[in-house]
Amino acid sequence: MSTHPSRRSVLGHAAAGFSTLALSRLARAQSATAPPPPRGPVPPPEHSVTEPVSIEVNARQIPSFEPRDRSRVRFGSLEFRSGLVLTSPYRGFGGLSAIRLDAGGERFLAVSDQGGWFTGVIRYSGGKMVGLDDVEAAPVLGAEGRPITEKRYWYDTESLARDGSFVYVGLERVNQIMRFDFSRGGTRARGEVIPTPPAVRKLPSNKGLEALVFVPKGKDQTMPLAGTLIAFSERGLDADGNLVAFLIGGPTPGQFSVRRTEKFDISDATLLPSGELLILERKFSWFTGINIRIRAIPLKSIAPNALVDGPSLFAADLGHEIDNMEGIDAHVTPEGETVLTLISDDNFSLLQRTLLLQFALVE
Repeated sequence: MSTHPSRRSVLGHAAAGFSTLALSRLARAQSATAPPPPRGPVPPPEHSVTEPVSIEVNARQIPSFEPRDRSRVRFGSLEFRSGLVLTSPYRGFGGLSAIRLDAGGERFLAVSDQGGWFTGVIRYSGGKMVGLDDVEAAPVLGAEGRPITEKRYWYDTESLARDGSFVYVGLERVNQIMRFDFSRGGTRARGEVIPTPPAVRKLPSNKGLEALVFVPKGKDQTMPLAGTLIAFSERGLDADGNLVAFLIGGPTPGQFSVRRTEKFDISDATLLPSGELLILERKFSWFTGINIRIRAIPLKSIAPNALVDGPSLFAADLGHEIDNMEGIDAHVTPEGETVLTLISDDNFSLLQRTLLLQFALVE
């Protein structure tokens, strides 16, 4: 909320009050992986991108997802494929909150929660990620052609969806959605604010728009809700304490809810060709650290006023190679394998990491 202290000040104060038990648990898990502090209304850092620039991104491979059992590759319905720890000498690199890949799982578009685009290519060897090439950073531009970060609170770009050349970005702090036509200059395209239901603007400023999914339309698409932009709140709650979401445009616009269980919040979502919607969720405690999970929601169950739910396919905690996982996407390999890609937001903190993880959906 706007009245909260900054995430860094919260981290400093909370760290001082950590119990011995909490510290030992975090240390036993992974010293390089720290939970993110609660979010506060921090402005963009001085190193925010202001012009498009090519940058160097270094990648260190993660040999196993569970350091306690390096031979294990199966985790729920997912099978670990590969992972990278990403670093860069470019000071504006980090805060990655959403990612979208092309059909081949190579070219990517990511958005930083400090109002920046990142584009590039994932390099593979033997089906495993080994690095990133041709990475470029650019500012998210408003209708006037200026970085949106020049406006007060217009920087918390948390969510991303694609519809052909059109790209949608959700801004959590102000709970607005912008649309960009990438046929007009790619990341240099100017964004326009699109109309949204009034309830979107009433979401909590710090737990508002967190995930966007566009349901493809066209003569070859037979999915329910074709042509609809689905917007999920992180922790906007309805009267029953469930997570609020919206159907924008499409055949049946309206509002629905996702059942909230075990205090998990939504951090991103992606749509599979099968018609299942995968929701990436997380929860945080100073005593247990970060927990994440992925739930599957049938797209056909989503309708105005519906309460939707689905089984958990995957769960992980600080005993695994995770961090503040905020982005998820899916692509299908030429062999027909569905691969999920997850990315983390390091909050521009030395205590956290930018991780890029891939899993195969095996059932």
